[in-house]
Amino acid sequence: MSSLRHTFGVRTARLGFPLMLTGAWLAGCAPGSDLTPIPRYDPASYTIGVGDRINISTFGENQFQTDARVPVDGSIAFPLIGMVKAEGLTAGELGQRVATTLKDQHILSNAKVTVQVVEYRPVSVIGEVEHGGQFAYQPGMTMLKAVAAAGGFSYRAFQDYAYVVRQEPGGAVVGRIEPQDYVKPDDVIKVYERHF
Repeated sequence: MSSLRHTFGVRTARLGFPLMLTGAWLAGCAPGSDLTPIPRYDPASYTIGVGDRINISTFGENQFQTDARVPVDGSIAFPLIGMVKAEGLTAGELGQRVATTLKDQHILSNAKVTVQVVEYRPVSVIGEVEHGGQFAYQPGMTMLKAVAAAGGFSYRAFQDYAYVVRQEPGGAVVGRIEPQDYVKPDDVIKVYERHF
């Protein structure tokens, strides 16, 4: 009997060690485990980009207004002052630029300018979601909300984090985004398939 226990114990030990290694290997090989986290995005720092639709209005002695989608060159036409560069500016910075130009050109000396993003560039969600595609960005949208817009995770989805491609001023950045992280317009999010 002790011989049987000894043999059984040795077999268990021999089988257990490879199983432990396999578990560790699978944990280290989770999809996208080699990706570094994408730098956190603060929605309050949002800058206007090509494809955004913006509304600019002034309230002063006269009222001027424009509603336009930002074209590839990044500039939009505004009444009386012509083309104004919008790409890369926050709404506040663009409002200040328009107000300063109106003052410098002696059109309005103390214009109150309001800039509003009416329609943002979309977010793309692909991979293990119910309905992949492009979805309207909303301020404060997280990765989880973007996945919800795509119909939620599929039953095969790895839900701990996802792969993201983000457009930054210096070019595209690739990394890992977690469910509660904020997404940015133009983000492309890929939800991985989990290893069963």
